[in-house]
Amino acid sequence: MGMQRTLRNLEKQFNHHTGFVLYNPEKRKTIINYQGDRYFTPASNTKVLTFYTALQILGDSVPALEYIIRSDSLIFRGTGDPSFLYSATHHSSRVYDFLRLFKGELYLADNPLYTTPYGPGWAWSDYQYSYSVERSAFPLYGNYFVFKRMPSGKADVIPAYFKKFFRLTDSLERTQVVRDFGTNRLDYAPARNITQPEAWEIPYRPTPVVTADLLTDTLKKRVALLPSGSVNWNNARVLYSVPADSLYKTMMQESDNFISEQLLMLCGWMLTDSLNPEAAIRYMLQKDLSDLPDKPVWVDGSGLSRYNLTTPRNMVALWEKISRQVPHNQLFELLAAGGKAGTLRNWYKAESPYVYGKTGTLSNNHCLSGFLITRKNRILLFSFMNSNYIAPVNELRREMEKILKQLHDKL
Repeated sequence: MGMQRTLRNLEKQFNHHTGFVLYNPEKRKTIINYQGDRYFTPASNTKVLTFYTALQILGDSVPALEYIIRSDSLIFRGTGDPSFLYSATHHSSRVYDFLRLFKGELYLADNPLYTTPYGPGWAWSDYQYSYSVERSAFPLYGNYFVFKRMPSGKADVIPAYFKKFFRLTDSLERTQVVRDFGTNRLDYAPARNITQPEAWEIPYRPTPVVTADLLTDTLKKRVALLPSGSVNWNNARVLYSVPADSLYKTMMQESDNFISEQLLMLCGWMLTDSLNPEAAIRYMLQKDLSDLPDKPVWVDGSGLSRYNLTTPRNMVALWEKISRQVPHNQLFELLAAGGKAGTLRNWYKAESPYVYGKTGTLSNNHCLSGFLITRKNRILLFSFMNSNYIAPVNELRREMEKILKQLHDKL
């Protein structure tokens, strides 16, 4: 009853809703269940669903592209692989070298999305921020570019291809870089005086034409664009890029939205030969996730959407499924670790991490789920979900930290 009272007091303190489940998988026993059947917005805890989906559908390596060689021509199309020239992932030149060193002509075939560039329920005004890039068939550079300005006034664009989209406007007190919604045109208003370097990560619109042009600029050889439906892919081969674990690690530790969205699209391609993340969601809800305690509302790969809904006991059941499939020592290397790695590096600090898992934060919503290692070295599963608070999120995090530390010490 003590922890039930603590959780009720937490709700009173923040005038919000909380749900908490703590579960012993070895004994298959629920230790604490406080509103575990209530629905919450999971935010980036949605990535645990995507992670489990990828574990079921993808192999050890990520399919990067399909290709056909016809005489002296290489025809290829994207599968949704997010790793190509993306700085946050495992560095592999395999796909780059394959395209760059081919002796003949290169043709990129348009592979249409059977979904929308933005997920359902995403905030449209976030289109200028790199945590909300568009989904695409052949991503490059994480589907964003970097603009830097030094105190000297010198500006740099990486990759340089995007310089042509900039339009200089009047100077302001504060530097502004604003991209048009629906195009790649950018208005750049430099501040009159800056004393520190400034940098922006700006999503671009990855249309088929832009993708072919950017590949041409990157590979330093012409890449022509073929229309959708002009190629028969029945005898196509697949080129693989990076180890799947390298993508999972960035997605789960750093909560990378781009990787999670593209992974779910890759899973849809594996199942249906079309870039359709909704197909992967339907498949999983009908198959591997049909036995969850409560039916989740699941619409995207990253959790950017507020349409997603699930319960604390669902999250615990999901982690139990994952832990049966991936050994703890291997799994913990992929997850955020208290005081050590990822989005938990500044929280739950201890000599040895006692919390491993996944955070999830949208305004007025914060969740944490995963593994709690007790002082007696018991490995427990938990889910802590919170919604509708208006206090600063760090105030809530501090109270969550006290509760999990108390459970760590006591159990």
